[in-house]
Amino acid sequence: MIRIGLALMFLYGGALKLMDPKAFARVISAYGLVPEMLLPVVAVALPLLETLAGLALLFDRREGLAVISALLLSFVAILGYGIFIDLDVDCGCFSADDLTTRQGLRHALYRDLFLVGVVVPFLYLSRWLRSRKSEPEKNQAETTL
Repeated sequence: MIRIGLALMFLYGGALKLMDPKAFARVISAYGLVPEMLLPVVAVALPLLETLAGLALLFDRREGLAVISALLLSFVAILGYGIFIDLDVDCGCFSADDLTTRQGLRHALYRDLFLVGVVVPFLYLSRWLRSRKSEPEKNQAETTL
C-alpha cells in the first residue's frame, strides 16, 4: 500500500507538470540551477522521468524505486539549497501554484526528508524481505525438478 501511495504521488506530480511545462520551466528558472537554454528540456524530461518512475514503482519494478530514491535525494538537495540562499519561490513539487512561500520550501523539504528517511528504506526492506521469503520456495521448486 505504501509503495502504491508513493507511486501515485510521483505519477500525480509528474502528470501535473507535464500538462504545463512552461509553468514548470518558470519554477525551475527561479532556482537558478539550470541554464536558460536547457529549461524547456528539463521542464519536460524531469516530469516525464517522475511519471515513468511512478509507473515502474506501481508495477513493482526494481528500477522504479531506485529512480524515485535518486529523485527524492536530488529534491532534498535542491530544496535545501533554496532554503539556504533564502529563496522565496514555489517548490515546484506538484504544480506552479501549490507552495509559493519560503515556508512552503521547508514543508516540502520535511516531506521529502520523511520519504527519504522512512518510506524509501521501508520499501527497500520490504522488497528484501519478500525476496528472502521467496528464496526457499524457489530452492524447493528447483530441488523437485
